[in-house]
Amino acid sequence: MRKNPLAVALVTGTALFTIAGLPTAALAQSGSSAESADEGESKAIIVTGSRIKQDPAKSALPLEIVTPDDLSRESISSPEQFISYLAANGNGADNLASNSDVVTGAARGTNGLSSANLRGQGASSTLVLLNGRRVAAHGLSGSAVDVNQIPFAAIERIEVLKDGASAIYGTDAIGGVINYITKKNFTGVSASGFVDITEAGDAPIYRLSGTVGYGKLDEQGFNIMGAVSKSWNGALFGKDRDFVNGNQPTRGLSIDTRGAPIATVFPINPTAAGIGITQGGTLFGSASQCTTGTAPNCTVFNPAFLGNAPGFVIPGTTTAATGGVNILDLPGAAGCGSMDGGMPYDQVLWNTPGAALACAWDTGRAATLQQPIDTLTWYGRATARLGEHELYAEVTGSKAHSSKIFSNNQYSSNNTSMPIAYPLNSLTASTYNSVYNQLVAVLPGIAVNYGKPIMFRWRCDACGPRQYETDTKTFRAAMGIEGPIADKWEYRVGGSYATSQATSVLGSGYHYRGVFASNAAAVASGTGATLAGQVDTRAPTAPGASAPGIVGLFNSGILNPFSIIQTPQAMAALDAVSAKGTKLYGGKYEIWQADASVSGDLFELPGGTVKIAVGVDYRRESYKFDGSAAGALSSPDIFNVAFDNVNQLSKVTREVKAAYAEVLVPVIDTFELTGAIRIDDYSGFGSTVNPKFTAKFQPFDWIMARASYGTGFRVPTFNQIFNGVTRSPNPGSSLTDPTTCPAGGTVNVTPGCAAITPESDSGGNLNLGPETSEQYSAGIVLRPTSRITLSADYWNIAVDNVIGSITIPQLFANIASFPERITRTNGVITLIDLRTGNFGSRRTSGIDFMARASVDALQGTFSAGFDGTLLLTKKEKLLPNLAYTNLRGVFSLSGDLGLKWKHNAYIGYSKDDFTVTFSQIYRGGYQNFGLPNSLTGPNLSANRPDYNARVKPYHIYNMSMSQMIAERFKITLGVKNIFNTDPPFAITYDSNTGSGSSWEPRVADPRGRSFTLQAEVKF
Repeated sequence: MRKNPLAVALVTGTALFTIAGLPTAALAQSGSSAESADEGESKAIIVTGSRIKQDPAKSALPLEIVTPDDLSRESISSPEQFISYLAANGNGADNLASNSDVVTGAARGTNGLSSANLRGQGASSTLVLLNGRRVAAHGLSGSAVDVNQIPFAAIERIEVLKDGASAIYGTDAIGGVINYITKKNFTGVSASGFVDITEAGDAPIYRLSGTVGYGKLDEQGFNIMGAVSKSWNGALFGKDRDFVNGNQPTRGLSIDTRGAPIATVFPINPTAAGIGITQGGTLFGSASQCTTGTAPNCTVFNPAFLGNAPGFVIPGTTTAATGGVNILDLPGAAGCGSMDGGMPYDQVLWNTPGAALACAWDTGRAATLQQPIDTLTWYGRATARLGEHELYAEVTGSKAHSSKIFSNNQYSSNNTSMPIAYPLNSLTASTYNSVYNQLVAVLPGIAVNYGKPIMFRWRCDACGPRQYETDTKTFRAAMGIEGPIADKWEYRVGGSYATSQATSVLGSGYHYRGVFASNAAAVASGTGATLAGQVDTRAPTAPGASAPGIVGLFNSGILNPFSIIQTPQAMAALDAVSAKGTKLYGGKYEIWQADASVSGDLFELPGGTVKIAVGVDYRRESYKFDGSAAGALSSPDIFNVAFDNVNQLSKVTREVKAAYAEVLVPVIDTFELTGAIRIDDYSGFGSTVNPKFTAKFQPFDWIMARASYGTGFRVPTFNQIFNGVTRSPNPGSSLTDPTTCPAGGTVNVTPGCAAITPESDSGGNLNLGPETSEQYSAGIVLRPTSRITLSADYWNIAVDNVIGSITIPQLFANIASFPERITRTNGVITLIDLRTGNFGSRRTSGIDFMARASVDALQGTFSAGFDGTLLLTKKEKLLPNLAYTNLRGVFSLSGDLGLKWKHNAYIGYSKDDFTVTFSQIYRGGYQNFGLPNSLTGPNLSANRPDYNARVKPYHIYNMSMSQMIAERFKITLGVKNIFNTDPPFAITYDSNTGSGSSWEPRVADPRGRSFTLQAEVKF
């Protein structure tokens, strides 16, 4: 039964707040929100989203404040876990689990990166601050901030502004702002240790931290403090969790690969003279039906093609076995499932009837569900009082090492760049004859080719999983001074420098090819070679191999693709041609900032004092991206490595100069207006002006209405502008010119409907403009007593000139709108421009709910809290004249997953120094993905009877208990995912990249039930 998300919220809220209705109870604050009431007056401070001091409990801004106690309650030990926990954060591929498998495009620079994504607007549209100033974007991406660099041990609170703030901070603040505020006046010594171990005993998480401080600002006029933290996340692999299962054909999921740890045999055309060992043909014959002409109407049939031979037909059918045969899947054999992760290839799902005897392999079992990462962060701050003035300096840095591990390489024989085969020789005779005898018993037509090499597709288990090792270092130094300049006027001046530098190198699973991957590479080598597939003598040669690289290991018979276990000689040979330690790419991002502001009182109105803040900002950002010498055409090729040399970028810089003003006007006692305006001047983009207005109406102490309106912008990232342009041929011959062929026309003899084979350009675009946004919100806050708070805020974000990419089908469907992206030669389309551009619009809206309450009872205090987000709208369109495409509650292979409903809730009890909390994390369901042909046929229930059109909601429960001992020692015990709930089944497999599986890492935690222990001591 489907549940209405709003009903779920109401039911949960009712259960949580039953305690708030006890008639004899006095209600008290217990929460992590700026809207929570407090007993007594709060001190006016600078809050995120404003430059004017104000009481955060009475702010017109939808500001959530999270404390270390809140983090401890949920056993949150890292910035990434905190970001994932926020109900206001989107569900994009912004965490280490989502980035752990094969990725493409812009996601290729996310090694070791965890980022924030407020309102689902993207990591580049969420501003991350440390003490109110920017931190460096990740060195590889050059755009999104890696939150792993935040000095978590020094955090005093986290302010989450769930509203646009470009009028205050400039670019990147469309989705909102997360401001990490550190301790500033810490004295004494504290140390803590945290352990999080799963019930299965794997994927451990550890953290050790210490903080030391000396000097009391109020008494001694100075404070010096430092903090350091070290954390370790152990690896968790897909094979370690039974819910990771790509072999669920009745549910519409099966993996589209015929490269298994026991090889699948294929027919293939012979190679050219001097390339490989198959010039004389292969065991399964040629892949081409015709010598001349086009199949099936050949002018001359190819005698080497076995597809027409009666002895090459799949038993029980009339279909030739041209789609591959695996000896495990032959009649009477052990079956594909006899190898770990193996499964019969689903030829119906993938519409490949010639592959009925092939095996597939579950690639998701090889991917890491939790990437191993070690992180060291440190922070230091010195503050001095000079009369009424305060001078400070702070430094922070981090060092992280992450390992991205995913499925083993698949090696597929071809007649150009990978001319590999299994030969018959003295080393291979036993295996060759065994394989041949099993095959010929079912496919007697191959007997004519006995002794010829066997072409195959093989997943090399012995080669090890593919691995990227990434080291990221960050550093940030800031200093400033603030104080009074006149009666009720203050100044603030500061500056900072921050940098992030990251380098990725190859780990296991990568080997030198040993032949040229392209004609261009052969020519560039200077060896005299001119063709792909020719031997590259520069690659290492293993002992006993007949040729260099891994090709030499195959063609010599040293590697046996029909066995999972390899000989010691083969393992040594793999080591000899390994590319482990080779640089993949690197990048560095730097930011220099300086700012100055003054604020104070202007004059009095009946409602109070009019306040103003004005200021200026200067910022200089630079970015460079290093390619790898190993990825150049002039270097020996490493098989299947995603070098990004085309995007190599020398240091580029841009400057930002800005001025802003903010005025707070208490019109009357119950009504307050705030207006802000900011002018930014970006080098290369010109000037932009962004206003923001907020209003607060509070007729009684127990009710407040608030609203805001503002505009925002986001300039393109360095990568989106400067990435290199790649020109690629169009695979296949099914395209027609939409201007000459009827809409949706296929290739046929009609004039104008001939096949076209244009090339396409993809990459950066120097002519990109900024995204622009318009957003507004309206909400209500209720405080029926001094110790209970309820709020609901509607928000709406409209983004235009969205920066993104376009596909050939999208462009051809709207070709009249993109004439500049089409190049014709003699009237025929020869080139298509698919580079990044400003396309269309995005609309997002929703309602945030918040509740906090507590009640004194049973000699202690019960407390409850609730934060939820109901997504009302999430839609995009490519052009103004097109209809919007709904993205709310619908699966997407990439980007943000627009869940309709998300919430976090808790109930707690505390007495003296003891606290116990029970909490729930809820993430709503959504429309499931359907793989090709999974929903075809007259009767869906007969084809895929267990297919579920919707992914079920994901909800888990946590519990924690803490006890203070002797006033200095605190111990916290916790259980995460008490009921050991698995992530719900979700089809996330992408046949184009081979990534994804049967669960959604953007939503769920794969670790299962775990037990946490945190110990803290203070002196």
